[in-house]
Amino acid sequence: MLAIRPFRRLWAVTAVASFGDWLSLLALTALATQLTSGYQAQSFALGGVVATKLLPALFMAPLGGVLADKFDRRTVMVTCDVGKALLFLSIPLVGSLWWLFAATFLIELCALVWIPAKDSSVPNLLKRSDQVETANQLSLVMTYGVAVISAAGAFALISKAGNIAGWHPSPTTTVYLALVVNGLAALLTALTVAFRIPEISGRSAERRAAAPGLLAMLRDGAQFVSTTPLVRGLVVGIIGAFAAGGAVIASARLYATSLGGGDAAYSVLFIALFTGLALGMATVPRVARRMPHNRLFGVAIVGAGLSLLAVAVAWHLYVALVMVVMVGFFAGTALLTGLTIIGAQVEDAVRGRVVAFVQSIVRVDLLASMSVVPLLVGLVQSRTLTLLGERAQVDGTRFVLFGAGIVAAAVGVLAYRQMDDRRERTIMADVRRALRRSRHGEPGLLVAVEGASRTDTDEQGERLVGWLRGQGADVVLAGRSAGDAARVSAAVGASGVAGQRAKALVAAAVRADVLAHEVLPALRDGKVVVLEGCLDSPLARVGDELDAADLQRLGAWATGSLRPDVTVLLDRDPAHDAAPVTGGVVDTWQVQRTLTEMAAADPGRYVRVDADGDPDEVAARVRELLAPLVARALPAPEEARTG
Repeated sequence: MLAIRPFRRLWAVTAVASFGDWLSLLALTALATQLTSGYQAQSFALGGVVATKLLPALFMAPLGGVLADKFDRRTVMVTCDVGKALLFLSIPLVGSLWWLFAATFLIELCALVWIPAKDSSVPNLLKRSDQVETANQLSLVMTYGVAVISAAGAFALISKAGNIAGWHPSPTTTVYLALVVNGLAALLTALTVAFRIPEISGRSAERRAAAPGLLAMLRDGAQFVSTTPLVRGLVVGIIGAFAAGGAVIASARLYATSLGGGDAAYSVLFIALFTGLALGMATVPRVARRMPHNRLFGVAIVGAGLSLLAVAVAWHLYVALVMVVMVGFFAGTALLTGLTIIGAQVEDAVRGRVVAFVQSIVRVDLLASMSVVPLLVGLVQSRTLTLLGERAQVDGTRFVLFGAGIVAAAVGVLAYRQMDDRRERTIMADVRRALRRSRHGEPGLLVAVEGASRTDTDEQGERLVGWLRGQGADVVLAGRSAGDAARVSAAVGASGVAGQRAKALVAAAVRADVLAHEVLPALRDGKVVVLEGCLDSPLARVGDELDAADLQRLGAWATGSLRPDVTVLLDRDPAHDAAPVTGGVVDTWQVQRTLTEMAAADPGRYVRVDADGDPDEVAARVRELLAPLVARALPAPEEARTG
């Protein structure tokens, strides 16, 4: 991912911007207490800064998405960064509490416009749609991991740097210094976006000029969110997930007390929550290989709700910590999955408005939950319950967390049904499928053989089947219909891009038929399936004028996102091919290069085998690399005899 130059530079901009956001939160809250005197006044000032940061999201967040979709996104980002820099630098110059609140409000307005413009431009910088998940993963790790630690360390260093150097500045002076650093960081990101990442602009000026007015775009965006099942389910799930998250945050301190802990237990609970969040985001790519993102999102929210129920009834701090980790795990899974859905499945013309709407929902939802939950805890209070003849004092936070868990689980089921594109499968069937070790979720083993030369794939496929049968495996050789290639070639007589597009559709249809009628039934019976060219090489052979991202989306749709357990890529010099694929060595080079790029994008799924040399030597190399996988997949001799 970081080898893509425009994305790498935008990722660096995200790192600097996230660092500045967290540093500004620390600096602004510290400055608010220093510009007031008295405990009550300082408390009001601190709450005022937090409220001022959240207030713009309540009313103006959708407008940021409209601006990101209407105007040049690079211009929008640069303008916002320059505005933020000037505002940060102005706070030390004015030095008053009222301007602190006003500047904070304006800075948040800039952020509400900057974030949708940045997030909606990311998919345009990538080569394929399946890279969106990794891009979001890198951004979230930076935003909620590295940037938080770096900002906290920088603020502590700035606060103590004067004392270490023998200069003893006032606390206000050190905070002003932090704000100046923030302003310079915003100027750095503005210059980087303006002069180093022109690709962010994306759409042509003609398309932007043809877009409707701001009010019409705002109305169209709201209509798109409310009428599109995928996005509607996403919004419903986010409301439930962050309502539950707000309940955990708002009641964490009292909940720690109910477990017999104090501030230390409170801190450890927060560490457990964010640890689970990181684990969830790290696990999503592996789980998404077996369950589409549309359904994984709802399953994750249901899991978060059920984990929250366990948190509500936890009787010991250690049990509570494990369950809180699980809540964070499922929340992180839902967060990364939701962002991936927006980046990969929402079209560019409306993506900025969807990002802004989701951002607004998250902030409003958290603010409402954190405001209402303490009130509910106060109303419920502690209750004395009789369980199995024993009287027990139950804290009010337990009832509130239990209710939040039920709400989250119910909302997760609703989101699952809204976003599910295959209603014949239940949530539990999807969970069982995801927990299986195979990439496709079935008990069998699927081995694909890919290569630029059909002669190579045919010969090595037959040799592999013979070896597997010799190992005692029940093997099915799929995709060997002699008419497949003829069907792809004869179905389309046109040339050029139109002909290549039609051939790609036919190739995908042929492979979808093979998977449905040959591969999946055999996998469900627990057999080993050898498939000569799952979908990579058929699509790679249709031509080099088609967009790679379109081919990836077509392949995922045609196969239902089914992936082989392992793909053997026969890597050979196309110049040695005695039977070129289409019309010459140049065409074969193109196919081989496309297959190599697919293997580089997903190295865990491919085994690259040197296919130059005698076929017996190549077959021996294939057997050597596949032997460990086959040994794990095949039953032991005793099991084979007894069945």
